[in-house]
Amino acid sequence: MPNEARPSSGEQAKQLALTRLRQAIMHGEMAPAQRLVENELAERFGVTRASIRAALIELEAQGLVERIRNRGSRVRVVSVEEAVAITECRMALEGLCAAKAAVAVSDEQLAELTGLGTAMQKAVADGEPVTYSELNHALHARIREFSGQRTAVELLERLNAQLVRHRFQLALRPGRPQQSLKEHLAMIEAIRARDPQAAEAAVRAHLTSVIDALRD
Repeated sequence: MPNEARPSSGEQAKQLALTRLRQAIMHGEMAPAQRLVENELAERFGVTRASIRAALIELEAQGLVERIRNRGSRVRVVSVEEAVAITECRMALEGLCAAKAAVAVSDEQLAELTGLGTAMQKAVADGEPVTYSELNHALHARIREFSGQRTAVELLERLNAQLVRHRFQLALRPGRPQQSLKEHLAMIEAIRARDPQAAEAAVRAHLTSVIDALRD
């Protein structure tokens, strides 16, 4: 049967639709306020409308989608003030992760963080803000992963998904990558020094700078 590899209905189909929709929103393929038409999405992903509807309900719970009475669903718009509030929450959780990573990190993981720092320096020097933004995202993700703090990681993944548009806008702002680079290198150095207090302080300094930039 042609649909055996990718079922069109049931839990597997819902999970497929959920994953694909979440990725499309997080990668900026679906813009804030863009309408999410169930028929079109069902055809695009090869699943039933019921699977799409179930995925949209879950994405609404994650803060990525909003359902408007009698008008269907759309990608949720996150205001600047809400982005600031989310970043304040990130500050506590990412600071915790950085402190734990500084204690738990292996030599191999330190080498990976150093390599990311070097790649970020090159992206800034070459004037490649989109590449820099992707490396920025990867660095934060690796620090979270190396912390071993699964609860914080899960909470941060949900929070960060809501900040995609703001993250890309900041990356494209003239002068912002240069400022951000210094902050990220300080985070890496504190973790390399295996100093949890310095690592947490570096993350807090960086995200305070992000909040200032969001409000600017």
